Amino acid sequence: MSFAAPLLLVCLLAVPLAVAGYLWLERRRDARAAAWATPALLPNIVQRPPSWRRHLPTALLLLGVALLLVGFARPRATISVKRQEATVVLVLDVSGSMAAKDVRPTRLRAARAAALRFVDQLPHGYRMALVTFSDHAAVAVPATHDLFSIRAAIARAKTGPQGTALADAVTRAVDVGLSVKGQSSNRRPPAIVVLFSDGGQTAGRVTPKQAAAKAKKSNIPVSAVAVGTPDGIVQQPLRGGFFERFQVPVQPAVLQAIAQGSGGRFARLSTIDTKATYRALGSRVGSRDKTVEVTAAAAGGGMALMLVGALLSGLWFRRLP
Repeated sequence: MSFAAPLLLVCLLAVPLAVAGYLWLERRRDARAAAWATPALLPNIVQRPPSWRRHLPTALLLLGVALLLVGFARPRATISVKRQEATVVLVLDVSGSMAAKDVRPTRLRAARAAALRFVDQLPHGYRMALVTFSDHAAVAVPATHDLFSIRAAIARAKTGPQGTALADAVTRAVDVGLSVKGQSSNRRPPAIVVLFSDGGQTAGRVTPKQAAAKAKKSNIPVSAVAVGTPDGIVQQPLRGGFFERFQVPVQPAVLQAIAQGSGGRFARLSTIDTKATYRALGSRVGSRDKTVEVTAAAAGGGMALMLVGALLSGLWFRRLP
C-alpha cells in the first residue's frame, strides 16, 4: 500500500484526539450522574444499555472518519492482473493441391473459414499475423491488432503453384512470433503458430524436423490442422482444352511431426478446437503487477461506516452519536 499524498495522513491524528474527547465526556457524564444520586440506586432509576451498545455507534463513526481521512491521502494498491499480450500467427497453405474439392467447397475455402474462426475468437489485446505459402513462404500481414486487415488477407488468399514449402512457412511464422515486443516491456509476449495445410513437403530449404526444433527452442508451439482426405484430386488445364488430373491425398504425417516436435497439437479440420487452442495460449500469458488508486473504496467504506453508526444510534437512542 502506498499513498499519492502521504502528508495528508497527518490528519489521522484527529481520530485519537476524538477518542480521548469521547472518553472524557463519558467520564464526566458518569460523574454528573453520581453527583445527584447514590451510585447503588442508579440501576433502579434508569435502565443503562450494555456498554458495547453505547460505544458501538461512536466507534463506527470514528472508524468511518479514519477511512475518509485515509482516502484524502489517495491510497494506491498493487494488484496482479492477467496480461493481455500474445501473438497468434496463422499459416495458410495456398499451394495448388488446396484447390481439391474433397472438402467442400474446396480445401482452401474450408481452411479460410476455419482461419476466420480463429480471428473472430481472438482474445482482446492479442496480436495476429498471417503467413501464406506454396512453393515459397510470404508474410501476408505482419503481427497487428488490426483484425480487419487479417480478415481481408484471408479472403484474398488464392491457390498458386503446386510446390509446398511447408517447413519454410513454419520457420517464417516462428520468426514473426519472435519479432514481436511487449507493450509494457521488452519482454516478448508468448506466441503460437496455427498451420492449415494438406501436408507434404515438396519445396523449400528447411526440413520439417528443423522447423519443429526451431519452434520448440523458441517456445512457440505449432498447432497443425490437416485439411483434406485421401481422395483429393486436382485438375490442371492443358492446351487444346484438355485437363490433367492429379491425385493429392492429404499427408498428415509431416503435420503431426511438426506439431509434436514443437510441443503443439495436431488435429483434423473437422475436429479443431479453437477455444482449447486459445486456452493453452492463455495459460502461458502470465500476469503483471498494476498499481491502482483505491481512494473511492476508502471513501465509500468510510461513508458506509458513518451511516451505519448514525442509523444504530437513531434506532437505539433516538439521537445521533
